[in-house]
Amino acid sequence: MENKLLHTPEGVRDIYGEELQHKLKLQLKLLKVLHAHSYVDIQTPTFEFFDVFSSNIGTTPSNELYKFFDKDGNTLVLRPDFTPSIARCVAKYHIDEENPIRLCYCGNTFINTSDLQGRLKESTQIGAELINDDSADADAEIIMMIAESLRAVKLDDFQITIGNLEYFKGLCSEFGIEEKDELSLREMISNKNYFGAKAILDSLDVSKECKHNILSISDMFGSIDTVKAARHLVRNRRSLNALSRLQDIYNILDKAGLGDHISFDLSVLSKYHYYTGIVFSAYTYGLGEAIVKGGRYDKLLSEFGKDSPAIGFAIVIDSLLNLLYKREPKKIQ
Repeated sequence: MENKLLHTPEGVRDIYGEELQHKLKLQLKLLKVLHAHSYVDIQTPTFEFFDVFSSNIGTTPSNELYKFFDKDGNTLVLRPDFTPSIARCVAKYHIDEENPIRLCYCGNTFINTSDLQGRLKESTQIGAELINDDSADADAEIIMMIAESLRAVKLDDFQITIGNLEYFKGLCSEFGIEEKDELSLREMISNKNYFGAKAILDSLDVSKECKHNILSISDMFGSIDTVKAARHLVRNRRSLNALSRLQDIYNILDKAGLGDHISFDLSVLSKYHYYTGIVFSAYTYGLGEAIVKGGRYDKLLSEFGKDSPAIGFAIVIDSLLNLLYKREPKKIQ
C-alpha cells in the first residue's frame, strides 16, 4: 500500500525542479506575446456545471469527462477545454459589449480517456480568444499571434494548416444531407477515414456528384492553389464564400511574410462541434500531433445568451516543452 501511494494515477505526473522552472519560463514568454497584443488575462474555474460542456454545445464526449457531484446533487466536470468556459464568462460579464474583447489564459485541462498515445490526461494550455469580431482580419490576427508565439520560443520551422468548415457544410446543404449524417461524415473525414465516409454516403440517397465532391475533400490539401482548385468543384454560395475567406486570410498572412508557413487542408474539420468557420492547427518537426489548435466559433456564445462571433487558439504547453527539450534545452532558458 505504501508503494502504491507514491505513484500518480495513469495519465498524470509530477513536475518539479529544473523542468518546472523551464515550464514556467516558457509560459511567461508566451503570455508576454499575448499581452503585447492587448490580450487581457482571464481565469475561469477548474470545474463547471456539466451543461457548460454538454453534447448540444458540441465539446468533449461525456465519457471523456471527469464527472462528480456537489452536495446539492448537481453534476460537475473538470474542464476539458477552456473555450466554453470563457464563452460562458463573457456572456455573463460582457453581455452588452459590442467592441472586440481580447482575452488570454493559462491553466490545466482534464480529459478522461484511455487512448492516451503518449499524451497526459492533465495538460497545461495557453490560449487566446478574440470575441466580437467576425472579420478576416481577426482570423489573421489570431494566426499571426500563433506564429509570433512559436518564434518567441525559438521555434521557427512550423507550419500552420488552415481549413474552413463552411466549405464542407455548404456541400452537405447543397446535396440535402441531414445533420446526423453530416456529423458522422465530419468525423470520418476529419480522421482521414475515406472508406468510412464512403460507406456513409453509399447508405444515403445521394448523387454520384455528391459522393465525388464530398470524398474529394480528403485530397484537398497543400498550398493556396488548393483553395483555387476547389472552386471548380462547387456551385453553392456557402462553399464559395468559405474559399474566398481562406483566400482573404492568406493574402493578409502572405503580406505579413508568413506565406511559406501557411498551408490549407479542407478535410480539417475538428472534433469540436462548436467550430463554425475556419479551423487550424500548427505543426513542427519532431512531433506527430498538432502543437497548437483553434478555430472560429461564431455560435457558441449564443448558447449562453450572447450572440457574438469569436475565434481563438490553444497551445499545448506540455507537448511544446517536451519538443524543446528534445531539440535543445537551452532554447527555453
